This record gives sequence, C-alpha cells and structure tokens, in this order.
Amino acid sequence: MKIIVGANCGSPEIPAEHNPPKFPSRKAMRLKGYDYSWDGAYFITICCHEKRHLFGYVTEGKMILNQYGKIAQAEWQRTQDLRKNVFLDSYVVMPNHFHAILIIKTEDNAHVPQIASTVGDVMKGYKQAVTIGMRSLGYSGKVWQRGYYDHIIRNICDYDATMAYITNNPQNWSKDQHNPERK
Repeated sequence: MKIIVGANCGSPEIPAEHNPPKFPSRKAMRLKGYDYSWDGAYFITICCHEKRHLFGYVTEGKMILNQYGKIAQAEWQRTQDLRKNVFLDSYVVMPNHFHAILIIKTEDNAHVPQIASTVGDVMKGYKQAVTIGMRSLGYSGKVWQRGYYDHIIRNICDYDATMAYITNNPQNWSKDQHNPERK
C-alpha cells in the first residue's frame, strides 16, 4: 500500500476501482449566493408527502380545514410570535399544500436573540411543529415532502401577483392537477 502525504493527510491511497460510485446530486433549490436571512419578502410553498390531502377539503371555492389543517394554520400564526424578525402576510392552507408570504425584517430586532434567523430555519421549525401536533392526534404517516419551494419577491408587481395567487388558490382548486375532482 502506498502512502501519500499531502492533500489526503497521509491516508492510504485508494485505487480508483475501489471508489464508490457517485450518486446523482439533487438540484439546488435555493438561489446560489443569496443569504436567506436578509430582509425581504418570500413566497413559500410546502407540499404534503405524496401530495396527500391531509388538511381538509375545498367546497364552493372555500377551504374547510380538518383537525390537521387547523394545526397547520395555528402553527403558522404562532410563527410570528416565536420569531421576532418574522412577519406573516397572506397565506392559505390547502388540502395538500400550504402557500404563504413570509417577511423577514431584522433591523429593528438586531439585538434580540432569535429562534430562527433564516427562511430555512422558519420552514424547518414550522414543519416540525405541524408534524408534532398531528402526531399528538394520532397521525403516524409522513406529513411533508422534503424541502420547500421559495421565491424571493423582488418588487410590488411580483408581490401583488403572489398575493392574488394565494388569495385565489381555493377558488382555483377545481383546476388543480392534484384535485381528484378536477374539472
């Protein structure tokens, strides 16, 4: 066995034929080089595991929350109380997903310790809290898909369009590809 000193710090050289195969890497979901703790508005979407309808149903363009949907809503509303740098704007809990505008503003609270300082921290905490709440009611399956979708809202036109999308989501449920009663 040959020992090489240098980049591998004296570890034995491993022949190429013994290197494990490389697994395909997942596509990065976040904007490269962007700091998600920066002040800004973010459009967030989280989907239920396997797009399962866990949170209720839509009837006549209105979302009717079940016990799990009420947990998802209550935990989102609690987010702002737990995190002084987070402000909640429009949101909607749908049967199999959740949309929200999340605003991070740190300048007024720079000296206040935070539970969560980035969009990712907020999403992780929210998903955990909803899962724990659902488990306390006996749900044993997976609640969420891995990760979440985010979009950095860059201007007032983008904000207005995102707000309209969230507000109209229950009315547009009849056209959603994951609605089993899609028209």
